[in-house]
Amino acid sequence: MQTDGDDAYETLMQFLYRAPVALMQLRQDGEIEMLNPMASQLLMPLAPDGDLANLFKVLQAHAPDLAQLCAGFAPEHGVICESRRILLSAGADKGPSVLSLGLLKVDGQRLMAVLLDVTHEVQREQRVLARQLASAARLDLLTQLANRSRALELLQDMAQRAPRPEGDHCAVLFLNLDRFKQINDAYGNEVGDQIMVLVAERLRTTVRASSRAPGQPHVTEIAARVGGDEFALLLDGLPQRDTAERIAARLLDRLSPPFRVGAHELTCTFSIGVVVLEDGPQQADDVLRDAAIAMRAAKADGGNQFAVFARHMRERAILRGGLQADLRNAIERGELYTVYQPVVGLLDDGRIDRAAGVEALVRWRHPLRGEVGPSEFIGIAEDCGLIGAIGEQVLAMACADFARWRRQLGANAPRLLAVNLSRAQLNQSGLCERVSAIMAANGMEPGSLQLEITESLAAQGRDIQDQLLGLKALGVKLALDDFGTGYSSLSSLHLLPVDTVKIDRSFITLAATSRHHEVLIEATVKVARSLGMNTVAEGIETPQQAAVVSAQGCDKGQGYLYSRPLSGAAIEQWLITSAPPPSRA
Repeated sequence: MQTDGDDAYETLMQFLYRAPVALMQLRQDGEIEMLNPMASQLLMPLAPDGDLANLFKVLQAHAPDLAQLCAGFAPEHGVICESRRILLSAGADKGPSVLSLGLLKVDGQRLMAVLLDVTHEVQREQRVLARQLASAARLDLLTQLANRSRALELLQDMAQRAPRPEGDHCAVLFLNLDRFKQINDAYGNEVGDQIMVLVAERLRTTVRASSRAPGQPHVTEIAARVGGDEFALLLDGLPQRDTAERIAARLLDRLSPPFRVGAHELTCTFSIGVVVLEDGPQQADDVLRDAAIAMRAAKADGGNQFAVFARHMRERAILRGGLQADLRNAIERGELYTVYQPVVGLLDDGRIDRAAGVEALVRWRHPLRGEVGPSEFIGIAEDCGLIGAIGEQVLAMACADFARWRRQLGANAPRLLAVNLSRAQLNQSGLCERVSAIMAANGMEPGSLQLEITESLAAQGRDIQDQLLGLKALGVKLALDDFGTGYSSLSSLHLLPVDTVKIDRSFITLAATSRHHEVLIEATVKVARSLGMNTVAEGIETPQQAAVVSAQGCDKGQGYLYSRPLSGAAIEQWLITSAPPPSRA
């Protein structure tokens, strides 16, 4: 007669026999004492000779450490491994490709094994991972916005689709931070990166806040980071063409409050280029390029505004591209030359010392366009990486002229030569060696050369500080140019390794009519003098301005009141005459 115990055992055997997972009972050496049909089904493709006597031998080619793993498991019982994935050899046409193995030590003699076919699960994981990687490839890691590649994909869809009914327009807004390099120069790249993150967050919340009244078409707004400090906003479904302009104005307002990064509170302005897509297919690259052109037009007009793209802007950009190619040739062909603006000493009795010094300025004589002003090509040189080569060429030409004046004019020759130093030059290795070589080639004493840097450069990181200290070690003088327009202040002036502070023309222009600016000049002169620094007032144009800066104790002055920039030959004549020559362009 069959007992309840027999029934339970029979039920258990039926369960093990029908279980959708492979179950096995093993000895410690891997010999299989019992296995269910699913175990046979999974293992048989791995044992061509049909020998399923020992699990470790069947899986030897795929998991050779199983025997050692079990032998090394010291506890009397417990889980040896759980959900260990075993990748099977490629090439088998049938059977699973990935198994999941669990081993349990029951006692000192027996093991229990569970085996699952997880091939489809692994394939599903791989598909999910592939989708995640594809998504990450379209995401900007810093800001978590869409990146340039993703923006171009979306823009291409917008630009290639068939024309839609009136009241459903597409547009692109291209945003760029104004003078972002100054923030990086003054505070470092880490602060600059944080600004990018905060800008992205404001763009993201602005896009989320976008809504339309009931009954109006739904507008899709997608923000993307398409360059270092460049962002794009893709607009789809605009009710009117000028809606893009209203959104641009809204963005400028949304981005205007200061950004707080650590202890710093920084106010940034933005330039925005607007392109409303035309009817008919267009290329995404062309649309984004036109938006960038409009952005640069807004920046050229002073920034902190938007500009709508017009075809003449593209023609002007092409002209700028031509100038870039010509500028490379100009350096090689010697088309660049120097002019010099006198820097005069302001004497106590009201007279001026004409031989105090000169500042070298670069000019370009284009073979076809004629004279090209620095405002037209310096920005191009900075953008395309030519400013360093131009700066070095200007330094060499100016030092040669200075040496000639000293030989020909003697005591009437200028005592100091000032030359601007660019950020690109300060980032170059071997700068001190090149400056020293140029001075030696012209027989110049180091103390007669003054290299001028902007406030933002002087306040840069350790590498720039080391360059400046290296130049100081040569005996070269350093001047802080355009003081008052950058990020340093009187309280931090003592931290900068400079000999001279040049007060920006914006202060000098208002000195004769604004007590506020007069006090600022007075304070700058006093602080500089207490630190052993000289001062130069830039942009003096009237006798009244000259009287104010002289009364406040400025050591030197520079501006059209004394002379416009002159050629090397004209400077010689100016230096030896008692009255300034006629003004020249």
